[in-house]
Amino acid sequence: MNAAASRQALRFTLVLLATLLLAACGSRTPVRPSSVAAPRITADPNDILFRAISLVGTPYRYGGNTPESGFDCSGLIGYVFYDVAGARLPRSAADIDRLDAPPVSRQKLVAGDLVFFRDGGSISHIGIYVGEGRFVHAPSRGGTVRLDALDGDYWRQHYVGAKRLIR
Repeated sequence: MNAAASRQALRFTLVLLATLLLAACGSRTPVRPSSVAAPRITADPNDILFRAISLVGTPYRYGGNTPESGFDCSGLIGYVFYDVAGARLPRSAADIDRLDAPPVSRQKLVAGDLVFFRDGGSISHIGIYVGEGRFVHAPSRGGTVRLDALDGDYWRQHYVGAKRLIR
């Protein structure tokens, strides 16, 4: 093999190696952090509670996050906490669950705590605890924002925990 052919083979090998390295970097699946710092919220829990209850009857809408457009579960939570406390929360129930906030046992829930539900693998639903075993949430298509009991058959079976964002 002559010198020109050797240089061409070397150049080809380097280009191929660089392509493989760049492709490997681009194909990595991003890793979500296991927890994200929770915003510091100092609002009165009753203000959170009353704002959430005032939205009962608002239509459910997947991806909705305002009273005018309707709410899905995480849109309702994000709207209430932003409207009352100016706190921006992640958009999905699973991402809100990843916030580094103190967990709360079911026996120690207070108004304004977030309650989480799982249907299968990851967190799939979220609501705001209002007291006396009830929570407000945007449950499903065709429905409206409503109050439900944590001890209802479905909710009791799918409840996975609670967190307190209000300090």
